[in-house]
Amino acid sequence: MADPDPDALSLRDVRFGWPGTGFTLSVPGLRVARGERVLLLGASGSGKSTLLSLICGINAAATGQVVVDGTDLGPLRAAARDRFRAERIGVIFQMFNLLPHASALDNVLLPLRFAPIRRVRAGDARMAALGLTRALGLPDGLVTRGPAGALSVGQQQRVAVARALIGAPPLIVADEPTSALDAGAQGAFLDLMFAQLADAGSSLLLVSHDDRIGARFDRVLALSDIAQTVQAGAAA
Repeated sequence: MADPDPDALSLRDVRFGWPGTGFTLSVPGLRVARGERVLLLGASGSGKSTLLSLICGINAAATGQVVVDGTDLGPLRAAARDRFRAERIGVIFQMFNLLPHASALDNVLLPLRFAPIRRVRAGDARMAALGLTRALGLPDGLVTRGPAGALSVGQQQRVAVARALIGAPPLIVADEPTSALDAGAQGAFLDLMFAQLADAGSSLLLVSHDDRIGARFDRVLALSDIAQTVQAGAAA
């Protein structure tokens, strides 16, 4: 059972190294409060991808604690971490990772196949998905007909957000989701996403190299301030 914890995410004395690369990431402490929106800034190769892999349970820390929604991921085996990620973490990938030949609606509903524990209002998954896509500015006809791969980049981005938010997971992790947008489109996209985060009660950790969006977040952190890396070979 999850322990009571005021934070959606906390890392304590975490250390991880990629075997055979000489790369080690150490994070003395990181926290994201429930409902908080945090921007984490870091350049390419700084360890952002490694950090996200630990937060999402793709990799396990060698030492320390990664606690998500009150659950310490450390004692969990790989399969249990995968289940936990599906149930409690919504992920927005930089390249969106949509199923290109499936409809946008099917893409949004996909997490519920792996995580039936996710809360869906009124028990109607389809209506919940359409409610999200409508709120994100996507017409029903666009969402229900045709392959997701035929949508524009901006439309695919909104589908990816809806997929992460379906069922209101307590933590959303976003990896460079605004990197392909100009400043005006970035602002519009963040406004839409933040409105849905507030409605779901989800916390957000967004990782980016772009400090121009920082004013929209509750806190802005630099990866170099919360983590130390040793790199003698490959990048993270």
